Amino acid sequence: MGKQNYVLYRKFNLTIISAANLPNVRTYFKPKMYAKVSFCGDKKTEQRTRAEKHGQLNPAWNYTMKYKIDESGITHSGLQLVIKLYCKRTLGDRYVGEIHTSVEELFDYAYKSGGSATSSLPIMKGSAETGGVLKFSYKFGEKIQKKKPGFVKRILLPGACILLRVAGAITLGVVIPVSFDAKHNIVHPDKLNKKKLNVLKNPQHICYSVLHICSIR
Repeated sequence: MGKQNYVLYRKFNLTIISAANLPNVRTYFKPKMYAKVSFCGDKKTEQRTRAEKHGQLNPAWNYTMKYKIDESGITHSGLQLVIKLYCKRTLGDRYVGEIHTSVEELFDYAYKSGGSATSSLPIMKGSAETGGVLKFSYKFGEKIQKKKPGFVKRILLPGACILLRVAGAITLGVVIPVSFDAKHNIVHPDKLNKKKLNVLKNPQHICYSVLHICSIR
């Protein structure tokens, strides 16, 4: 088989360690902060930490998230890691600030120390610094070659999952627990709709979507 039948990727483990000196966005009650991670703001790549109850404006999570990144995404500066911070509230969570940085730059920096590194970046709100700092560590694994999913896994199986959910809701009145398995997602260099990405301020940036494989739990 030709090389076009395979995808080359690396495992990417990201640990959100802590934040310091966050702005207080609550008038009453203690703030409970959490972090939401994505690539280029794409919701399909989104993961989040727990809401930290004890640290208030200096929360500590030590929460690890696992991704798989297509090798081409590491060599293009358009792939951005986005980490947004929120304060959990009953009447709607409140945005605190965010950091975003190039995956290519993260890889180049970590490559010098064997693929892993720790970074502390200023938390921004718009174009202004909030005074807060986010600390995180990350690790890139070795290159892995994997056969691309065939037509059944790419098209038919996800479609069957959707139809099964709809049929269950209509005939039984219940939602059958069928979902896409996030463990098999690979952040892959396909362009996304720029209108959906609030981090794409430079039209020269290229962003990335996710290859989904369906599973029935």
